[in-house]
Amino acid sequence: MPFMSKPPLQRHPPKAPVTPASPAPDGERLSKRVMQLKACSRREAEQYIEGGWVRVNGQVVEVPMARVAEHTVQVDPQASLMALTDVTLLLHKPPGFDAMAAPGQANQRVKPAQQLLQVANHAADDESGLRVLQHHFAKLSACVPLETGASGLVVFTQDWRVLRKLTEDAAFLERELLVEVQGTVTPEMLHRLNTPPASDRQTVPEVKVSINSTGDNSTRLRFAFKGAHPGLIAWLCERVGLHISSMKRLRVGRVGLAHLPVGQWRYLLPHERF
Repeated sequence: MPFMSKPPLQRHPPKAPVTPASPAPDGERLSKRVMQLKACSRREAEQYIEGGWVRVNGQVVEVPMARVAEHTVQVDPQASLMALTDVTLLLHKPPGFDAMAAPGQANQRVKPAQQLLQVANHAADDESGLRVLQHHFAKLSACVPLETGASGLVVFTQDWRVLRKLTEDAAFLERELLVEVQGTVTPEMLHRLNTPPASDRQTVPEVKVSINSTGDNSTRLRFAFKGAHPGLIAWLCERVGLHISSMKRLRVGRVGLAHLPVGQWRYLLPHERF
């Protein structure tokens, strides 16, 4: 079953190509060449390279240890030595991908959602204006669990402040999901979804459920609740005899999925706060 039910538990400018330089076993490190061009330190040269400011034979290279020989190496005149900014990436996860698994855990049964964070999947209408760097895909932490069978907003970050907000304050951040169920949802069912049994009120968070739309053979429900509770929605629906067809997370805190296409990602904008 794509959505396993279980008793809920409270759980606290343009893209630049990144083609590497051609192998040059007898050459020198790219960082050394940049040191010579800019008369700078090794660390400064590495910052220029990792910041996407260096081109080798016209192509951006972000690997300081890449070796060059007769290659043409150029440093962008607009290059800045400002520290590389830690970023947060928002992904519209498709069903079937594990939101929390690391890329190294990939196997026949596990498809980490993080493996979708590639240059090719960057949303064309990203309004951040950030240049996509390979550095942005390193040392990312998955922050908010989501059922494997569900789609929707998942968050990956390098920023310790965002990570702390999404973990330490998880119990206070509201999640909103759109859930399609088979058949018609009666007023009695809707009441029961919003009112858990007295025996479960100590463990079940307050849930707000409303009807979003109805069709001939299905109903779309909006669920909103605080905290990370994998399995909660499936458990609630099972209690009232509803069968889930699909589930999509629309929002985490104050940050929404909006029009982000499925399988694509964008940067968290400076004004956005969870």
